[in-house]
Amino acid sequence: MSETEQRTSIPAATVVVFRNAADGGPPEILMTVRAKAMTFAGGMAVFPGGRLDNADRDLAARLGSDDEDETAHRIAAVREALEETGLAVGIAQQPTADEVRRARELLLESGALAPVLEAMGWTLELDRIVPFARWNPRNERIPRIFDTRFYLADLGTGAVELEIDDTETTHLFWTTAAGALEAADRGELALIFPTRRNLERLAGFASYAEARAQAEAIPVRTITPWMEDRGGETWLRIPSDAGYPVDSEPLTSVARG
Repeated sequence: MSETEQRTSIPAATVVVFRNAADGGPPEILMTVRAKAMTFAGGMAVFPGGRLDNADRDLAARLGSDDEDETAHRIAAVREALEETGLAVGIAQQPTADEVRRARELLLESGALAPVLEAMGWTLELDRIVPFARWNPRNERIPRIFDTRFYLADLGTGAVELEIDDTETTHLFWTTAAGALEAADRGELALIFPTRRNLERLAGFASYAEARAQAEAIPVRTITPWMEDRGGETWLRIPSDAGYPVDSEPLTSVARG
């Protein structure tokens, strides 16, 4: 058994938060730049997210879902968005900016979402957290292997406040998916392989509704990139039928997380 096969993937969730563009153009998505000191994807631009916690699983069990594992991952996406960005997604209520700020303070104190929901009188509406993709890049070059589920969420309006979690994040910004790719091509952003592929996929959508429709039409399956030799050059590949417009990249140009 190889070293990669022996290593256990860490369950994680990340969320692509959409908002309407003020100029009526393509929707904007929220991205973060991870602190350079972070072991995984340090200095890289990513979507908000992080590892699944035991408290997420405990809350999922209390909610009594038919699929507690999936529910726990959606809870993690809600929790991480609130913790890292100060945004409340997947909540049935429409909280004010002050309420969301208070909820974030409570979350940072407790480290769990359940007591925050109780204190704020909020209920989860996890249908608003839409499964989009799942990546598990089992590669020995990666210091930690995360089995990450990607979700979509929609804010609609852009009138929201953002707050950095400066322990993990150095910068928060709204951009179109195409804009993020262009910035990366100019050397202004660094993107790991899964983020780039997902941005390319997201760039094809003219609205959140289009993104959600495709996400619901293409069943999520775990994507594990593999290496392939092409004329003496090594390429990193993913399946060609998983909804991604670009399914390979030369290994020499792939940013390491």
